[in-house]
Amino acid sequence: MQPEDLVRDHTVYSCVMGSRAFGLATEDSDTDRRGVFLAPTALFWRFEKPPTHVDGPLPEQFSWELERFCALALRANPTALECLHSPLVEYADDTGRELLALREAFLSRRVYETFTGYALGQRRRLEASLRGRGVPRWKHAMHLLRLLASARDLLRTGRLTLDVGDGRDRLLSVGRGEVPWPVVESWMTRLAAQTEEAAARSPLPEEPDRRRVEDFLHRVRHASACGAARPGPA
Repeated sequence: MQPEDLVRDHTVYSCVMGSRAFGLATEDSDTDRRGVFLAPTALFWRFEKPPTHVDGPLPEQFSWELERFCALALRANPTALECLHSPLVEYADDTGRELLALREAFLSRRVYETFTGYALGQRRRLEASLRGRGVPRWKHAMHLLRLLASARDLLRTGRLTLDVGDGRDRLLSVGRGEVPWPVVESWMTRLAAQTEEAAARSPLPEEPDRRRVEDFLHRVRHASACGAARPGPA
């Protein structure tokens, strides 16, 4: 079985991510698709295991095998968690809907380290770009601000919301390079401080509900082994 066949025939969940999911799309925005496929259990009985992820077959499309996706989400990987909260779901079968129903089980205070750690790395790259090019990568700065605000609000409320809502115009002005870099820097620093403060009193649990997720994974693997796996989209 080719990797593309796994995506075509065994996808359980797919959504649109990127600027379109964040409410920051413009006329030039791509459509970034992310998905989860359930590799048939029988494929794991061979020496050569199914892939943990697949690029394509559509442009800007990337999918994870269910177990890999769950492992990433349990570790509070920002990309995986955000996929579960996309407002633009394109497909979900019964297994995909059950995965979506588990969204809260993946959330924990680990998001503080993972989201802010990723943001810090991106900020360093921005600063390096500024030193090398003399001009920041404005779109990267825009998305970094969005990520920090999302992390802050998630830690404050226990809910992950992707759409920037009323913040759209201000963030797009950053993406167009219309906001002075010192103002953007100050904004980033302020958001980082607010995120740290929110982490100290967050309603999120210390750890995700690993047992609940593992029970789900075991159940769908067993169903697949018994020939009861549900097909993906045509």
